Amino acid sequence: MGAMAQGKRISADIGGDALQTIQQMGAAAKAARLQAGEGQAAAAARLGVHVQTIGRIESGEPGVAIGHVMGLLALYGLSARIEPLAAAEAAESAKPGSSA
Repeated sequence: MGAMAQGKRISADIGGDALQTIQQMGAAAKAARLQAGEGQAAAAARLGVHVQTIGRIESGEPGVAIGHVMGLLALYGLSARIEPLAAAEAAESAKPGSSA
């Protein structure tokens, strides 16, 4: 029944690969923030969000707005292009001669 609470905001059908990618993005954001020597409160102030939002992003919670996730990554100079996403996109649209 614990999954039902999360299901109110996020589809219960979200794939394990997607959840793993979200967690990887959060972990990367946290590592970059720590490398920069900043606390969650400083990151929240710079991004213009509540400090709890930073914690939610870093813990890999799937209900955080994607703009906040990308904003936090960008704040610390991380690319918004995440390899698992790029690989999944390539697999979805794998067609002869479609590589750019």
